[in-house]
Amino acid sequence: MPDPANTTAVVMLDAVTVAYGRNLALRDVTASFAGGAVGLLGPNGAGKSTMIKALLGFVVPTRGRMHVLGLDVATSPLEIRARVGYMPESDSHIPGMNAVTFVGYCGELAGLPRVDAMQRAHEVLFYVGLGEARYRNVETYSTGMKQRIKLAQALVHDPDVLFLDEPTNGMDPKGRDEMLELVRDLSRNKGVNLILSSHLLPDVEYTCDQVVVMDKGRIAAQGPIASLKQPRGRVYELRVKTTVSELESFLERLRAAGLTCQATDEDVMRVFVPGEGGARDLFALAAAERVQVRHLRPSVPTLEDVFATAVGEE
Repeated sequence: MPDPANTTAVVMLDAVTVAYGRNLALRDVTASFAGGAVGLLGPNGAGKSTMIKALLGFVVPTRGRMHVLGLDVATSPLEIRARVGYMPESDSHIPGMNAVTFVGYCGELAGLPRVDAMQRAHEVLFYVGLGEARYRNVETYSTGMKQRIKLAQALVHDPDVLFLDEPTNGMDPKGRDEMLELVRDLSRNKGVNLILSSHLLPDVEYTCDQVVVMDKGRIAAQGPIASLKQPRGRVYELRVKTTVSELESFLERLRAAGLTCQATDEDVMRVFVPGEGGARDLFALAAAERVQVRHLRPSVPTLEDVFATAVGEE
């Protein structure tokens, strides 16, 4: 069982189950989130948002225990919320308020005196790139600006840990890159502990050092990204010469043999070959299907490979 006194873990869950009626959103989840930036990765519906809401005390689990910053969620939810910054997935602004008033109000709700809350509101709005727009009403903001103000209100009270739920949702490529730079700066230069929940592999790989992979309410994999990207096997880039129907038959044979295949650009597949066989196994399977291999070379494993392998095990 996880030890809540373990100071290396910022967040811990022990055998947590959350049910919505008959639907189990979390299924006997045991996980540990260390300090720094940790990705909470999984497809939509995997249970990521439910986990965050449970950690904040918004959702009560059917069974299990949770600790945030060493505090028991069941007995200290208000104390936890005062020390956590939460950027929700859905918009949460108050109509009729301009940005600086809204963020300052959020600071007061977190326990800051009014003068300090307003000073911090100005500071964090400049930090997230909304300094020039801080006196505009929030409902006039674009989607990207609303994402930034959600980050600002999560930061205003200088929390000990940030929960970021899909922080790049709806943003254009430029805005998404800028948001990810802010998240990266917070963890690497400002020393902020954070959990980034996302279904986007590149977002997690760029900003986080560790990851917890979820699928269908369960933990599929967890640990440092660098070590998870060293699977027991090899990853190859593969291109073959074949018709569409023959290709499908070849892919079915690869999957039946336990290989994981992912399509990429320019007709190149990424194939994970478990065990020690490597390229020899690939050539043997191609020969069995009378498929001509045109291109084959080792590839560096990515978080996408880790995710596909972890989810495939479920």
